Amino acid sequence: MAAACARTFCNVSRLVYKTLPCRPDNGVVFSTRIYLQTQGNTYGTMGKRFRPKHLQFRPNLRRGGQALGCAFLIGGGFGLYHTINFTFQRHLAKESKVPDLNLTLYQYKTCPFCSKVRVFLDYHGLPYEIVEVNPVMRQEINWSTYRKVPILMVNGTTQLNDSSVIISTLMTYLISKEKTIPQIVACYPEMKAKSDSGKEVTEYGNKYWVMVDDAESGMLYPAKDSRKEEIKWRKWADDWLVHLISPNVYRTPMESLASFDYIVSEGKFGTFEGFFAKYFGAAAMWIISKRLKNRHNLQDDVRQDLYKAVNKWVAAIGKKQFMGGDNPNLADLAVFGVLRVMEGLQAFNDMMENTKVKKWYRSMEDAVHQN
Repeated sequence: MAAACARTFCNVSRLVYKTLPCRPDNGVVFSTRIYLQTQGNTYGTMGKRFRPKHLQFRPNLRRGGQALGCAFLIGGGFGLYHTINFTFQRHLAKESKVPDLNLTLYQYKTCPFCSKVRVFLDYHGLPYEIVEVNPVMRQEINWSTYRKVPILMVNGTTQLNDSSVIISTLMTYLISKEKTIPQIVACYPEMKAKSDSGKEVTEYGNKYWVMVDDAESGMLYPAKDSRKEEIKWRKWADDWLVHLISPNVYRTPMESLASFDYIVSEGKFGTFEGFFAKYFGAAAMWIISKRLKNRHNLQDDVRQDLYKAVNKWVAAIGKKQFMGGDNPNLADLAVFGVLRVMEGLQAFNDMMENTKVKKWYRSMEDAVHQN
């Protein structure tokens, strides 16, 4: 389609540019009838020809034909660029090797990290199966030494851990024409370390990098510093934004109870587990949220930290529709995935009413759900 658009713009430009300019002494307004013939499919027509259009030239525009031709060339160039860029980013999932992917996501529905992965998969049109994990027993992932979610199994053989590693791996796979999933996973080495409390933690190297060559990078990140900005905000979503969710959804006893009512209704709980989780879990998380507030140095009114973070994100986007420009990039998808888990709760409603995020958020909903 991009090629057809390019041919059409060139034909219009050439025909208009060759049109004789109006002379000052010609008092008659004339029109030039233009027919465009294209090869193969013709877009937006009833047959092989576009419907005739009349381009009128006023007698006081001496070189109007040449100017209009140049305008078509410039406009065609911009249009072709955005068409190619849009096609490249939004239809990667239709590449020939993508149907070979058999994806199974092990998740908690209300987990922000799991939500990030689902948003990425939905946006790129990748089909996947979901296995909802019981958060108490976690029997569904007994086969794994890695005991957190999300876990993504690819073709039943390759296990991907950590939401950001999953997203970077799949994005690399969609773009690269040569690398396999196991080859790409090797680019994100697992590293063991100890936290300040002495607990062993697992981290992954390079997890915010999409492993593409220079040519592919130029297509994926056409704007200056766009790759750097994407990495910066993906990391911000993991290191800061996600830690604002629990203190806000469990801010008061009533909010905590409402949150656990949603968690139980959407999660995989037995009857007794659901009752226990709803009431005892809500009380426990309300207490824990106070500790989280102190751990992350949040204000007494944790809503203000949420508002500040969200407005900071919107300010960074500026006048663009998305952080990625005309289309969401991985940072857009990550932030949207984190915020989306609050939908239906008081914290989400307050955020939409008291910040400037609504326009971007609704645009993200449309972008993700179009596939």
